[in-house]
Amino acid sequence: MAEAKKTVLVTQHGSAIGRRGDQRQTLIGLGLNKRHRTRELEDTPAVRGMIEKVKHLVRVEEAD
Repeated sequence: MAEAKKTVLVTQHGSAIGRRGDQRQTLIGLGLNKRHRTRELEDTPAVRGMIEKVKHLVRVEEAD
């Protein structure tokens, strides 16, 4: 049986306007580019690192 992969819900609540270019690119990499968009992403160390970089612009919730 295959294991169910853990996921997290990431919602952008801050604007990328006036932010450094690498932070804008990180939001795009997460699939976020406009406020109030939500993506369900696999909970991996790479995704967690990206979230950490823009933690002041996103909200994270554990998905069921």
